[in-house]
Amino acid sequence: MPDFHKDGFSLEDGEEYHRAAPETFLIPDLALRKMLRPGDFAKLIFKIAVDSEQADEAFERMWVVIRERTPTGYIGMLDNEPHDIAENDRFWCGTELPFQFRHIIAVMPANEESVATAWAPVPIPWNPSD
Repeated sequence: MPDFHKDGFSLEDGEEYHRAAPETFLIPDLALRKMLRPGDFAKLIFKIAVDSEQADEAFERMWVVIRERTPTGYIGMLDNEPHDIAENDRFWCGTELPFQFRHIIAVMPANEESVATAWAPVPIPWNPSD
């Protein structure tokens, strides 16, 4: 999993957000979160390290294209450009990352473009920090 201190970003637990505010922070049922296929979209909450006078971290909700399933979640590829950081070669649109079912806060079905993206080479492969 991405580590905030080593990778410069981490993922928030969507299930915890839902438990804290079940009436207003809705997430898909676990069964739906477990049945995504390559090309489908999952929305995750990213905690991102920023270099700002106002804060050391920012939170962004962004879409990830599912590439493959793992025993506890998926490997996906970021499908958005983060707003709170400058473009870089470590964390940007096209970054591959692992995540778990608990991180998913929304889902969207695949389209032709996202299915092609799921099978294409990854611009920024996942390389967990030591």
